[in-house]
Amino acid sequence: MMLLFAVVTKVWRKVVDSRDEAFLQQDLEDLSNWTKHLSLQFNVDKCKSMRIVHEGHPDYTLDEVKLKEVTEERDLVIVVSNNSNPSLWCAKAAQKAMHVLGIIKRNFCMNDKEDCRLLFNGYVRPHMEYCVQVWSPYLKKDIECIEKVQRRATKLVNGLYYMTYEERLNALGVWV
Repeated sequence: MMLLFAVVTKVWRKVVDSRDEAFLQQDLEDLSNWTKHLSLQFNVDKCKSMRIVHEGHPDYTLDEVKLKEVTEERDLVIVVSNNSNPSLWCAKAAQKAMHVLGIIKRNFCMNDKEDCRLLFNGYVRPHMEYCVQVWSPYLKKDIECIEKVQRRATKLVNGLYYMTYEERLNALGVWV
């Protein structure tokens, strides 16, 4: 399988046995031949290899140059890791959301519940939900990491700081 973006090409294959490894290497060779036919060239120094979950694989090459193997790679905004660990993404998403929440706290007076809801849903929540289908938090610690952002956001509304979290959610109405 192959995807082409403006300057990014991704080649992948489900690898179960050595035949699949050979097929993937053949895909890389075919891609190289195709680009040469079009008078294009890969910057092989920037090309990388990553195995996700599968143990041990050969060194893949492109244009007879061994591809650097990585355990983590940024793909647009998402960090993909070879162990498919959602905790990494949860922590990064929560960190970005907390950063935005801090900016909101410094720049807005939260007297009105509706203003808080609009700011949270418009600026904070997207950071927590971006590609959630991919990293799908299922561990309690990951869910709590994300929930911590909402807990902090509910404290920004004047008059709600000393209430319990459940009381703040009730006072604000439906947040989720």
